Amino acid sequence: TTGTGNVMLFCSLQNQASRIFLYAFLSVGIVCTVVGNFLVVLSITYFKQLQSPTNSFVMSLAVADCLVGLLVMPYSMIRTIEGCWYFGVLFCRLHSSLDVMLCTASIFHLSCIAFDRYYAVCNPLLYSLKMSRSRVALLIVVCWAVPMLISFGPIMLDLHIAGVDVLLPEDVCVFLVNRIYAVMASLVAFYLPMAIMLVAYWKIFKAAKRQARQINSSKKQRHRNTMKRERKAAKTLGIIMGVFLIFWMPFFTVNIVDPFIEYSTEVVVWDIFLWLGYINSSLNPFLYGLFNRSFRRAFLMFMGCRVCLPGSSPGMELSHTRKEANEPAVNCCMFIFKKMFLENNFPLIIREASN
Repeated sequence: TTGTGNVMLFCSLQNQASRIFLYAFLSVGIVCTVVGNFLVVLSITYFKQLQSPTNSFVMSLAVADCLVGLLVMPYSMIRTIEGCWYFGVLFCRLHSSLDVMLCTASIFHLSCIAFDRYYAVCNPLLYSLKMSRSRVALLIVVCWAVPMLISFGPIMLDLHIAGVDVLLPEDVCVFLVNRIYAVMASLVAFYLPMAIMLVAYWKIFKAAKRQARQINSSKKQRHRNTMKRERKAAKTLGIIMGVFLIFWMPFFTVNIVDPFIEYSTEVVVWDIFLWLGYINSSLNPFLYGLFNRSFRRAFLMFMGCRVCLPGSSPGMELSHTRKEANEPAVNCCMFIFKKMFLENNFPLIIREASN
């Protein structure tokens, strides 16, 4: 009996240690999501150089991702680790609605960014006309309104579980959906935006190759530099889209398949795929900071409280390289990054984006 008691005590302590580790690990992810996306919003709001049509979408995207970290991830963390739901049936519906809405809004913004880059690279003469302030504002409204319609309406009215015979205890908050909602919501929230992004970036890739050949035969340095910046921005956003596909594809694939296999997917599989999707909201601001010099300098200025120093202003030039020579922290980080990756045959796309 004593031996059995010791084994049970050991298992209890081991389980407690695992829970503490998971709480610490996921809490760090939540903090990184909130702080990173808040830095994006703060940087674009403060620095005039970052206030462009593309960055209007980026800022709205950061707001959606920041809200995922504030309103969705903490409760999902408790549900995942504890294995039950402590906040009632009504709040379960509200949490599921916010989860679907904010994650869908994040995906919609990425497709709008791809659409914006398509016109900037493929139709630069029409860009200012197609991406006017009013049109950008309208697209941002659509990025928030459509996700709200496909989340709060069906979920709060229980339309998403019409015909589902699975009974769940009140202390469980599992997002079950019927076949119709699973297919329609996944198409609107993921597969259609994914198709838009893939088509846009494929056309951008072809246009960039064509323009590169034209620039090679041209002696106009200013035009060459402009097109280089546009191609680099398109490549960076392409990497962001690639990360998005890697982290969200498993969840939406299972989301469609599960109702057709009688909801036999294990809860742990759902949790893993869902948290992979959340990771996308955590990674976006770090991708901006890594591949974009202006965002990188803006982040460092806010983290070092340098915006309060004399000589700092909203209209300052963030892409100026001479100032970076006077910033040891920037030089040290970039030296380590180049030694680890750029000088060891890391993909050319990242090598160019870091220049």
